[in-house]
Order: sequence, then structure tokens, then C-alpha cells
Amino acid sequence: MEKKMRFGIKSKIIIGYLIVIVCLFIAFIVLNSQISSLQKERNFIIDHDIEVHDLTNRIEKHLLDMETGQRGYIITGEASYLEPYNSAASSWEKDYNALYQLLNNNPNQQEKLEKIKGSIQDWIEAAGEPTIALKKENNTKELQQFFEKDPGRQYMDDIRSQFTSFRNVEKKSTETRATELDEKNQKIKIGLYGLLLFVTLISLAIAIVLSNSIVNTIKEVTQTIKRITASKGELKGRIKVRSNDEIKDLGIATNALLENIEERNWLQTNIAHAVTMYQGIASVDKLAEKFLFTVSEMTGASFGAFYVREENDKGDLFVKQAAFADRKGDAGRESFLIGEGLIGQAALEKRTLVINDVPDTYQLITSGLGDVKPKSIFIVPVLFEDEVIAVIELASLHEFTVLEQELISQVIETFGLTINGVIRRMEIARLLKESQAMTEELQAQSEELQTQSEELQMQSEELRMINEQLEERTKDAEEKSFELEAAKEDLEEKAHQLELNSQYKSEFLANMSHELRTPLNSILILSEMLEENAAKTLSEDEEEYARIIHSSGKDLLALINDILDLSKVESGKLDVLLAETNMSELPDQIERNFSHVAEQKQVQLKINKAQDVPDIIHTDEKRFQQIVKNLLSNAFKFTESGSVTVSIQRVADHRLTTAMRTVDTDCWLEIAVADTGIGIPKEKHQLIFEAFQQADGATVRKYGGTGLGLSICSEFAKLLGGWISLSSEVGKGSTFTLYLPSLSNGLVDYEKVNFAYEEVAVSVEEAVEEAKPEAEITEIDHPVQPVEPSLQDDENVFQDKRVLIVDDDQRNIFALKTALAKQGMTIMTAHNGIECLEMMKNSEPFDLILMDIMMPQMDGYEAMQKIRGELKLVDLPIIALTAKAMKNDREKCLEAGASDYISKPLDLNQLFSVMRVWLVN
Repeated sequence: MEKKMRFGIKSKIIIGYLIVIVCLFIAFIVLNSQISSLQKERNFIIDHDIEVHDLTNRIEKHLLDMETGQRGYIITGEASYLEPYNSAASSWEKDYNALYQLLNNNPNQQEKLEKIKGSIQDWIEAAGEPTIALKKENNTKELQQFFEKDPGRQYMDDIRSQFTSFRNVEKKSTETRATELDEKNQKIKIGLYGLLLFVTLISLAIAIVLSNSIVNTIKEVTQTIKRITASKGELKGRIKVRSNDEIKDLGIATNALLENIEERNWLQTNIAHAVTMYQGIASVDKLAEKFLFTVSEMTGASFGAFYVREENDKGDLFVKQAAFADRKGDAGRESFLIGEGLIGQAALEKRTLVINDVPDTYQLITSGLGDVKPKSIFIVPVLFEDEVIAVIELASLHEFTVLEQELISQVIETFGLTINGVIRRMEIARLLKESQAMTEELQAQSEELQTQSEELQMQSEELRMINEQLEERTKDAEEKSFELEAAKEDLEEKAHQLELNSQYKSEFLANMSHELRTPLNSILILSEMLEENAAKTLSEDEEEYARIIHSSGKDLLALINDILDLSKVESGKLDVLLAETNMSELPDQIERNFSHVAEQKQVQLKINKAQDVPDIIHTDEKRFQQIVKNLLSNAFKFTESGSVTVSIQRVADHRLTTAMRTVDTDCWLEIAVADTGIGIPKEKHQLIFEAFQQADGATVRKYGGTGLGLSICSEFAKLLGGWISLSSEVGKGSTFTLYLPSLSNGLVDYEKVNFAYEEVAVSVEEAVEEAKPEAEITEIDHPVQPVEPSLQDDENVFQDKRVLIVDDDQRNIFALKTALAKQGMTIMTAHNGIECLEMMKNSEPFDLILMDIMMPQMDGYEAMQKIRGELKLVDLPIIALTAKAMKNDREKCLEAGASDYISKPLDLNQLFSVMRVWLVN
């Protein structure tokens, strides 16, 4: 049914006025039309009739002028008398034609005009022209004869008679039009009065209808209110308003007020009934049953359960005490924990839950004819002193109304106090029974106590003696505790000193790394450039010298890395990152890294991998690879001929030792590196795993090395939960075996790892994996010739690029400037951040900046921040270069504004690769 359109009092009044205005407007239009018609008819009479009379008179005047001129000329003979005649003779036809056109709607008058015209023409032809011609001929005799008869007079009399008849007809026509005009004017007056009367009646009718609709509606509302008032509290009656206006709004508001009052009365009545229902109940289960019955009756609920909080070993538990419409005791679960299910969640959150979208699996409501699914669930917690002591769940076949929800909410506001009172009374009754039982027991025990008191007196003497002994021992213990406290303070002081020493050692190693890497950077770059001999200016010996310098520089870099690595291991600050390690790729990696070494030394490389080795193990892949590479590097270094064999297999269960079985691991792996080299004396087996130790001095002189590799491998193996064993015989070779567990459960206790060397250089961690094999391999008698990199693509990218080098070390500037200039780049240099900013402000834009970090006056961090911030050069590539590559320096450089980061000593291939990426992008 379409909604009835709203028609308010204001709208009614406005529409009434609009109807009156429209009627007046229509009356005005009709009146204006009639007046316009009268005006047109009046104008027609004025313009047409007067013009007709005027033209008639003018034609008669022309005829008179012709007659007068004719007679004057005939009498006097003067030609001047012919001028009026001639003028009138030429003009009368024009006026005749105009008059004839005016009478085009009156054929009778036009017919009379045609007769008049014929008479005029007859007079001119019979009397006018002939007499004038006779006069001009001076034929007096014929003139006399003509005037004796005078036929012209008869024509003139006929013409005058015709004009008189014509004018009389026109006069009557004018009078007729005037009479019709008067009649129309009278009708307009009558119509105007009638229209005014009609508008007045319409206005009165609208006013009466509007006033009746308003007054009658108000009377209905008033009478309804009086009936409700006279009903003495009965609020069932409602105001019925048929109109759709403000009175209806008043009625609706009044009805809403009555409904609200009625709901409040219902609410207060039921609350009072529920409160009185609690009185006299002494048990929780009876109270719960009574409450469920009463609330279900008030709200129309068809199903319910009542849960009360109890404490047990698992915590607070809500246990079902009563149910409404229970079917064989299966109305809900017997108990809930806090937070378990909707009951537990409502108790946890202390809020009411209303669920209208009930799932199909919910408990069905049973009736005599079958089971019915409820439409709404209402769960409400009962609070006492802001603690939930009970939870009530109700289910209904209809949705719980807001009024029913408010009723339950108000009832349970005080219901918590009632439940607590009942529980307290039950507890008091229980305690009373227990106290009575205990009283009887106490009476029985009092006799026993009297007997025991005598025994206690005897024991008290013994205890006194024991107390004296304990006091002496307490004094001794206090003295020892003072000594232990002093020892503890001593240990804390030493621990603090150790921490300071560790910090100083970290700073020393970091600073030494920087001081060593700065000159080493220049040595490696310049020696590599000399070794390449791009200009072909060096002899073969000089190239060899450069190659030796470059190799020695790499050895020095490897030594620095080994020292830093060993320092981290000894201090326990080395991070172990357990992750999946692919064992299936290990043989290919070994083949790829060491096959060229085997070919150069003419040593056979064998790799054996058992079928039972898992494809994936869990360990620190980086440290694992470092151990394997170090062991292989040593094997190739000390093997002049024969072979190096790598065996990878899983440790069988029957070979697992007791210690190995205690480790929680998926499996144990055995990686053996066997060589046919010089071998190691048995008495030196433990010595070679110590730092800076080798089998003997001759080995150092012949094969080189620092003696750190095996020490680092041993420590790495321990960190990974394994160890390295050695089997060797002098002259026959050695076998180093790595036993390593797969730590899938992460047994490494990272909390025990000390972070004293947290500031050790990041570049050591990044370069260890590649530096160690390379450092060891370069120490053999015939070092591998470095492959000269192809720079064809670089030259295209680097050609004419403007690069700014910012570094305070002239050696580094010279080395970098020389290397970059060979690639066709234009190089500018600055010695600190201030010079860098000045050059960027005063010179042409640069394509790339190589920024050192540690510089005087303004370091690289601040310079990069100003370039990005003050100069707004957010897209300019800046590559940070530093020898003090601390663990968090990379993040600091990138945060300061660096595009990329490279640690010193620089690898030219790496530098060119990074520069190429940023210049191309």
C-alpha cells in the first residue's frame, strides 16, 4: 500500500490561499479579455465609422469643388476656376477607393458606393466636361441651351440623395455597434460581480474545510486524551488521527508517550514481581529454577539454562544449576570455563550477547509435536561487585524485544546481590555443620592434647638445647654469608672490567680494521690496475710484481678477516642463524669453487655423496660453507699430487655415541675431506686447532698461512652443535671429518650468546665466505691468473660521466681517480663533506658521488643528509664507501641518504657493477 502523502496545516492554508489567488487570477484574465474586446470594438467604431463619414464628406466636397469650379469657369471664363475642378477630379477616386476598402465587410454599402460612383461619372461625362469644353470653344449658344435643360442638376440631386441614404445606413450601423458595446459592458459588469461572488464562496468553502479539518482533528485528539485520563491508569487507548498533518504528529507523539509509559509500567511491575519472587529461597538451584521460570514467563522464552561460578583447580568454572524446558537433562553443557564458548566469553567480557542469526546446529526447543529451532538467543552475565558470579542463557521462538532485554538487564542488576546472599547462606550452613563436626573432634582431641602436652614439655627441653646449637651455627653462617657477599662484589667488579675490556677490544678491532683497510684499499686497486697493464707499459716482471702485491694485499685482507672472525668466536658474539640448507647442491658448489684449483695443481678432486643424505638440513649455511671451504683450501694447499676426496654421508644409528644421542636432531652428517698431502704428526693434532698454530715452522715458510683457519673451523663446528676430528699420517695425507647435527628444533640457546663484539665489521661477515678460499689458494706455488674483466659495457655507460669522489685519504682518491678516469669518466674530488657541498653548489651537476664516511669537519652521514635535504637532490646516486664497516653501518648509510653501500677494500669489478646499475637506472 502506498504511503499516504503528508498534508500539513501549513500546506493546507497555503493551498487555500493559492486556490483563492488562482481564482482571482482567472477572473483577472477573463475580465482583461472582455475589456480588451470592448476596447477593440470601441476602437473599431472610432476608427472605422469616423473614417467612413470623413471619406464620404471628402468625396462630397470634391464633387462640390468640381461643380463650383465648373460654374465659375463657365460664368467668368477664367482658367483659375478650373484648378479646384481638376484637383477634385483627380482626388475623388482615391478617397472613393479607400472608402470602398473600408466597407469590404459590408457588401450592401459597397453596392451603394458603386451607384454613387456611377452617378458621379455620369455627371462628369454629361455636365462637367461637355460644358467646360463648350466654354473653351466659346460656344455660348449651346451652353445656354444646355443650362436651359440643366441635366447636371438632376445628377447632383441624385448623388446628394444617394450620399444621404449611405450616411443614414452608416449612422444606423454605428448606433447598432454602440448598443452592442453597451450590452457587452453590462454583461462584463454582471460577470465581474458573479466572479467576485464565486471567489468569495470558494474562499469561504476552503476556510471552512481547513478549519473543520484542523478543529475536528484537535477535538478527536482532545477527546481521546480525556478518555485515557478518565480511565484511571488504563493506557490501552490510542489516539487515531486520519489526517496526515501536524495534528497527526501530535497524536503519534502522544501515542508514543503512552506506549512508553505503558512499557515503563509493565517494566516496573515485572521487576517488582521478580524481586519479590526471590524471598524465602535458601538454595542456588531453587533460586535458579524460580528465576528461569519467572523470566521465561515474562519474556516468552522457550528454553533456558542457569550457570553459577564455582572455583576449582582449573580456575573459575561456570556450572549449570538449573534449566527451563529441559529435555532429559540435555539443555546445554554442564560447565564452561572463562572464555570458553559464548557463556565463557560473556563472562570474560562482562557484557550481554544477543544473537538473532541462530545456527542450525543449536539446541532445538522440544514441544509435543516436534523440535523447533529458536530464532533468538539472549546471554546475560550476573555481576556482583564487578565480578561475574553467574551467566543466564535464554532462547526464544521470537526475537527478544528491546523492552524484554531491558527488563532482564534491570532484574539482574540486583540479582547478583541475591545470588551472593544465597551462596553465603549456603556457605554459612555448610560451615556450621563442619564446625559442629569439628567441635566433636576437638573434644576428642583435647584429651589427646593434654597427654601430648606433657610429652611436649619434655621435648621443649630438648629443643632448647638444639636452639642453642642452631644459634652457634647461625653465627657461622652469617660470617660465611658476609664472605660470599664480598666475593660476589669482587666477581661483579671483575665482570664489569671484562665487559669494559670486551668493549675496548671491539673498538680496537674496529679501528684497526679501518686503519688497515684504508691503505689496503689503495694497494689492492692500484696493484690490480698495474696487473691488468691496460696501457701495455709494464714488462712481464713488473706485471708479476704487481700480481704479487695484489695477492699479498688479499692475503692481508684474509688475515684481517680471520682475526676479526676468531675474536668474535672467542668472545661468543657470533650470531648463529639456523635455516634450511640444501645438501643436494653441495657437490656442485664444491665442484664449481675448487675444480679450477685442482686443474692448476694437477690434483684430482673426488666428491662422494651417499644416497641416504637428506636434501635439506637445518643449520647455519654460511658457517657450514665456511668450514667446508676452509677444509678444502687446506687440503689443496698441502697436497702436491694425488687427490682430494670429499665424502658426504649420514651417520648410521649404530655409530651414534651417547653424547650424539642426547642432541635433539633429525640426523647427524659426516663430511670428510681427505687428501694425499704431507700429513700431520700425531703429537700436533691438537696443536693445529689452536690459533696461529701450524704443524711446524717449515710448513709456514713453505706453504704460508696464518694458522687461523682450522681454529675458526673448530669453533664454528662447536657453535653448530658438532665437532671436527682429524686422522693423519705423515707423508700419506690427512682426513678432516666434520660431524654436524641437523638442528630443526633450534636447540641453540641464543640468550647465552654474549654480544660484546657487536661492533665487529659487517664487511668481515660478508667477505669471509669468499675471502678464505681465495686467500688460501693464492698461496700455492702457481697462483691462478686473474681473468681480466670485460669493460666494454662499462665504457659505454661511464663515458663522459661526472663523478665526485669525497674522501680525506689522498691514496684512496688517487687510486679511485686513476681507475675511474680509465673508463672515460670526469672525476672531481673533495676532502670532506663541506668541500663536497660547496662543489655541488658552485659546479655543474654530477652523475654520481662516491662518499667516504669517516672524514674530518663533516662526515659522510651529515653530508648525505644535507645533499638530500638542503640541496633537494633526492635522485642523485650516492654510493657510501667506508673501511670501518660496523654491523649497523649499512642501515645508517641508507637512512642518511645513500643509494648503495660498499665496504673497503674495494673490489673494482664490484664497484663498477654497482656504479653501472645506478648510472643506467
